[in-house]
Amino acid sequence: MRKLIFGMNLTLDGYIAAAGDDIGWSGPPSDELFRWWLDQELASGVTLYGRKLWEAMSSHWPTGDQRPGATPAVIEFARNWRDTPKVVFSSTLDRVDQVDGNTRLVTGDAIAEITRLKAEDGAPMRVGGATLAGAAVRAGLVDEYQIVTHPVLVGGGTPFFTALDSWVNLNLVETRTFPGGAVLTRYEPRR
Repeated sequence: MRKLIFGMNLTLDGYIAAAGDDIGWSGPPSDELFRWWLDQELASGVTLYGRKLWEAMSSHWPTGDQRPGATPAVIEFARNWRDTPKVVFSSTLDRVDQVDGNTRLVTGDAIAEITRLKAEDGAPMRVGGATLAGAAVRAGLVDEYQIVTHPVLVGGGTPFFTALDSWVNLNLVETRTFPGGAVLTRYEPRR
């Protein structure tokens, strides 16, 4: 059975994007933090995207390794991003552009599809995007939370956690501080 991981950068006041979908507060990350995210991506077997995050990632990473000044870590991230199978969940998209032939669109029941994918053998899956991840959290499908909190307050925007139907008690697995003050906290649900 696959593990499902929900991890993103967020502000100290809990937002993954400020008003207007602005993520300018988050970057560029330190080399150490970028490498940590790269290691997480390298360990992933499938990435699940909501529409908004898919549109952001697919507008940059297909050619991220060809951009001027791309570091070895950025080149490795872009190549891995293209190679990793991706599932995009959206009720508004009619199609997704293929990235090396390993991207597919799901327009139906996201929870049923995530449950099906989790039941397969393989490397962990990552879920990104607050709405899609929120549905997975409410369904009890998330096995690990990777929260990288940046020392900034934005006062509003897209929250990391959406409304929950009930409490989710967590166990702290790891904490780590990166240059620039970003702090990783990893949690697993108490089962």
